Amino acid sequence: MAKKEERAELHKTIWKIANDLRGSVDGWDFKAYVLGAIFYRFISENICDYIRELMAEAGQPDFDYTTISDEMAENIRQKMVEEKGYFILPSQLFQNVVKNAGQDENLNEHLTAIFRSIEASAIGTPSEDDMRGLFSDFSVDNIKLGPTVILRNQRLAKVLYAVSQMDLGSKYNDTENDTFGDTYEFLMTMYATQSAKSGGEFFTPQQVSELLARLATWHNPHINKVYDPACGSGSLLLKFAKIIGKDNPALKYFGQEINPTTYNLCRINMFIHNVNFDNFDIRLEDTLLKPQHMQDAPFDAIVSNPPYSLKWDGKENPLLINDERYSPAGVLAPKSAADLAFIMHMLWHLSELGTAAIVEFPGVLYRGGDEKKIREYLLKNNFVDTIIQLPSNLFFGVGIATCIIVLKKSARPDSSVLFIDASKLFVKNGNKNLLLPEHQDKIMELYKNRKDVQYLAKLVKNDDILENDCNLSVSSYVEQEDTREVINIEEVNAKLKELVDEGEKLNKRIEEIVKELEG
Repeated sequence: MAKKEERAELHKTIWKIANDLRGSVDGWDFKAYVLGAIFYRFISENICDYIRELMAEAGQPDFDYTTISDEMAENIRQKMVEEKGYFILPSQLFQNVVKNAGQDENLNEHLTAIFRSIEASAIGTPSEDDMRGLFSDFSVDNIKLGPTVILRNQRLAKVLYAVSQMDLGSKYNDTENDTFGDTYEFLMTMYATQSAKSGGEFFTPQQVSELLARLATWHNPHINKVYDPACGSGSLLLKFAKIIGKDNPALKYFGQEINPTTYNLCRINMFIHNVNFDNFDIRLEDTLLKPQHMQDAPFDAIVSNPPYSLKWDGKENPLLINDERYSPAGVLAPKSAADLAFIMHMLWHLSELGTAAIVEFPGVLYRGGDEKKIREYLLKNNFVDTIIQLPSNLFFGVGIATCIIVLKKSARPDSSVLFIDASKLFVKNGNKNLLLPEHQDKIMELYKNRKDVQYLAKLVKNDDILENDCNLSVSSYVEQEDTREVINIEEVNAKLKELVDEGEKLNKRIEEIVKELEG
């Protein structure tokens, strides 16, 4: 069986397990337990694997961390926290806890103590912020799990056991065999689908994430820092781990998120994709009002799917017009729609040779008022490189057709914008549309060639766009193919004559029949 088919079968099995476990609990609420248990298993097995490798180098290839005493393990606590960012005592390992979970009447208390211990192991160290609150959504006393402690513990034990039975592999440093990471993202996708959650809130479909990463990395060979100011679950950032991470293990990932739950999902996602704590910096705060990474800028690549038409302070906050991120445009994005505030924020954080690829709501391309003035600023400074119209219905809970805005600061030979109409490049998949690899390849081909292609791409000078009311809508420049059937007038006339002749013959025959009846 091919790897893709094997993975699909594994995912199908895992989803059935996860879905069966939740019983009457809403899938969106239950995700914290399945995803949290997968994370708990991952960091437990990961630290054991890491210690095993260290001991093998020291001449003890058969060393098994799960079997030693907690007292003995304390000798390596400091080293593990320094290198892995956390520490787990042997008695607290997932592998050991799951063995007796079904018989543990105090499982809820023990899990709470273990999670606190793991998070506390990082206090006072560089990984403290990365570990803090990672298990906060794994609420062992949530009444939704059951009305009594006994029933809740039974459900928790079933979750741990089911996760222990999942075939998730153990090659933590193999970027080609990232079963833990793939499973984690697959489950997030399924929970989003089943719960009809908005993808704009926390999750970008993988095929869109892949396209953004490909756009941001093309002709951008020296990427050392990537950034997403609305990082959600981190799926966009982690595409870089697969595309360039194996060639650049020092690659650093920066992100900011305003929602505590998705902030936790993102940090867990980093760990579970084997991104070490010192290679990522994810912060919890309002990006537009309290940016957390200005001291880390500029960034070589920026990818993002910020929330659409988010309300923000805008002109009501007198400090914002003088904010160095927004002031160059001379105006602020309107209070009712912060889309272009995110654009200006990302432009400020982008390096001179970097590329930003951003998913946006199409309204930002043509709306008037202050948004038009911001587009005018972007065009006059030649920052807009490409606009790509995507198919509709790609995102969970969002049926609208989105677009991608590609920004660059570097001087380009043509003061023009490339418009790509990819609205018809998709296949139906149930009630959603999908961008297949061949569709991504076609978009990348158009992006790289930067030439006019009938019905697909058009290169337009900035001056012409400025004269056209700063309209950046793809449909304003890329000619739409007329798919209506061509009518041959001669054939139509010939058919009409044939019908008329047949009608005359029929009328004559009717007259003859009537005369016969009268006679």
